[in-house]
Amino acid sequence: MSSYKTENIRNVAFVGHSGCGKTTLVEALLHKAGIIPTMGSVEAGNTVCDADPQEKEYRHSLSAAVVGFNHKQCHFNLIDTPGLPDFVGQTLSALPAAESIAIVVNAQAGIEMMTRRLMDWAGDEHLCRMIVINKIDAADVDLSALLDQLRETFGKEVIPLNLPTEDRSKVVDCFFDTPDVPAIVSPAEVHSSLVEQVVEMDEETMNTYLEEGDVPAEKLHDPFEKALREAHILPVCFVSATTGAGVDELLDVLLRLGPNPKEGNPHPFKNLQGEEATPIPVTPDPDKHVIAHVFKVAHDPFVGKLGIFRIHQGIVTKDTQLFVDDHRRASRVAHLLRVRGKEYEEADIGLPGDICAVGKFEDMRLNAILHNSHDEDYVRLSSGKLPPPVAGLAIVPKNRGDEKKLADALEKLTGEDPCLIVEHVETSHETVLRGLGELHLRIALERMKNIYNVEVDTHPPAIAYRETISANAEGHHRHKKQSGGAGQFGEVYLRVEPLPRGEGFEFVDAVVGGNIPRQFIPAVEKGVRQAIIDGAIAGYPVHDVRVTLYDGKHHPVDSQEVSFIMAGKKAFVDALQKANPIILEPIVTVFITAPSHFMGDIAGDLSGHRGRISNTEVQPGGQIMLVTGVAPLSELSDFPVRLKSLTGGEGSCTMEFSHYEALPAHLQQKLVAAYNPHEDS
Repeated sequence: MSSYKTENIRNVAFVGHSGCGKTTLVEALLHKAGIIPTMGSVEAGNTVCDADPQEKEYRHSLSAAVVGFNHKQCHFNLIDTPGLPDFVGQTLSALPAAESIAIVVNAQAGIEMMTRRLMDWAGDEHLCRMIVINKIDAADVDLSALLDQLRETFGKEVIPLNLPTEDRSKVVDCFFDTPDVPAIVSPAEVHSSLVEQVVEMDEETMNTYLEEGDVPAEKLHDPFEKALREAHILPVCFVSATTGAGVDELLDVLLRLGPNPKEGNPHPFKNLQGEEATPIPVTPDPDKHVIAHVFKVAHDPFVGKLGIFRIHQGIVTKDTQLFVDDHRRASRVAHLLRVRGKEYEEADIGLPGDICAVGKFEDMRLNAILHNSHDEDYVRLSSGKLPPPVAGLAIVPKNRGDEKKLADALEKLTGEDPCLIVEHVETSHETVLRGLGELHLRIALERMKNIYNVEVDTHPPAIAYRETISANAEGHHRHKKQSGGAGQFGEVYLRVEPLPRGEGFEFVDAVVGGNIPRQFIPAVEKGVRQAIIDGAIAGYPVHDVRVTLYDGKHHPVDSQEVSFIMAGKKAFVDALQKANPIILEPIVTVFITAPSHFMGDIAGDLSGHRGRISNTEVQPGGQIMLVTGVAPLSELSDFPVRLKSLTGGEGSCTMEFSHYEALPAHLQQKLVAAYNPHEDS
């Protein structure tokens, strides 16, 4: 049996901008806990978390890594996540496995782009958040100013649990025991602020504070946990992962104040059975059915395909029979594993709240729900939206006959990364691999070559334009064919009207009187949907259109399904061409980090490519600027290269899909003129 209980588990995900030191910090925590004899380093490629060959080569975390270990009376599951924007999908997928999110801030860089976005994401998921300021030993760092900036950005809830001494060689506790030691600000004042913030969560504790002027730390635990759950406090800890300052104290804070699976906010689950998804309670109760969520899938060369999962309810042991989602056949847990980076050890039992791994399960996939009863076949985790992929490469196998190998490799790659997808574009006959950026795609292609032995040729994909309409119109077509024997006849009248952006397609059957028999209505819709794929003016799919079929004619002998497919298709095209059709282009939001003195060059480049800047923010010190802009995707295919050139290699960017906008008329004319559709017989 397990040597610990659910109350002793601490699941903590370390997130933050690239370069803030998350991997080194986890390494320092492992060393302080006595798990590893000496610390590895990212530069040397010998850390516990960055064990993948690509991570060693690039010196960056590229996927979430779990490190489980026992320390004192607790079992810790620390999750080291990527900070590069291109791999944020791996980070967001890991958040549901944790109660606590430690947002690591580089004391030298301050609040960076990913700091804000990850803070918002974790808040949207109602996770308990804390801030860890790393690299406090760096020269010329104003930690007091950084603390003020954090409060200004994230609110008065930002309060330190400890403070660095003036020489930054250690930290001073402000919660449990407040020694009279000089620090960057007064520990006594911070202690008072902490207590005042926490006691607001409990009337009895508040009365004790008002009567006695202070409250013992042991009586603050429950209101502190409540304050964390309700985001009434954002505690801050200071560390230097390289010197070790504050690392012991951080481990102690996680142990004594970190919420266990029974104290954190419950993760939201829903049941998809029925017309509408309904929320269901999932609690860390060992006596209930097993409900576990797969937040990471890995392909280990020695162990095979592994699903790493968080147990939210019930107990998993060796030989437990588990279903994957709504699959009818269960798989037996032959080996229940605990995870420590790339190392795995056998476990007897997985408790509610614990993180384990299992291999050799059929249909194991990211975000799957593992359960031991068909009552939970349609239970799913309600998780936040992931950023949609905006970068893409059209790929073809370099060697003839590798199509099957390519398909298998793509299935495995996309099964590991939620923001890596494959599209088969009918209009351009392309297989497009899409991701969050150039680096994201490059890493995927390298894995495809090195792990799955598949090489591909690539080229930029066609831009995913769309067609839509801007007015109401009616369309009509009579399909009549007589060539000896049975003929073909079908006549269709329909109207089209624009829908709001993002609404897609709607088909309405308004035929009365049996002018079109009921069995032919689906054929009309099928023809309309074929025309939607092919487009009407430039060959791009049609979106955001409502089609109402209101009349038609049939022949008792010659009418058949194909007749109404053709009639529906051509009536729809007829209506589209009368409805002021327009072409829509994808617009993306671009997030840019660059030295402030390049602001003019960046603004000029964006405006010269039909873009605009929507927000700018100067980092402390005035040297670095965070720029947010929007521009058409077609204009940004080589923007990362242009940005590097503009800023002497000092600028970086990431992009997210934003919305669709109408293409300027002169560019639409070019696309329409280049369109050469084939005629249906």
